[in-house]
Amino acid sequence: MRLLIDTHALIWFCEGNPSLSPAARAAMEDEANERFISHAVPWEMAIKLSLGKLQLQVDYDVIFPGVLDANGFQMLPANLEHYRRLITLPRHHGDPFDRLMISQAQAEGLTLVTSDTHFPPYGVPFLW
Repeated sequence: MRLLIDTHALIWFCEGNPSLSPAARAAMEDEANERFISHAVPWEMAIKLSLGKLQLQVDYDVIFPGVLDANGFQMLPANLEHYRRLITLPRHHGDPFDRLMISQAQAEGLTLVTSDTHFPPYGVPFLW
């Protein structure tokens, strides 16, 4: 399976948070899966940290690149097709970081690892 891991799923994975579903954790740990992190994830986390809207139990500098490297997670390269799709993407969801991840999942045929209830209307496969 080819996975795109949402921000909260990555944070909960790193922190060992039980809010991460067993199915999501198993898929993220399964080395047979290709596991990608959108460039929107570290960007979103950095912005929220700087605004005081996010507290991490694991230091940002440990996650990027340490946790990614240790778990075989790959950064999904930016692609102009990802941005082009944003032009016509329906407004079911207003969060710009999530909208980018949706367009990336569509363009790359990825399954989103997320508990976000705004994602299903886009018809993108998701796992939770």
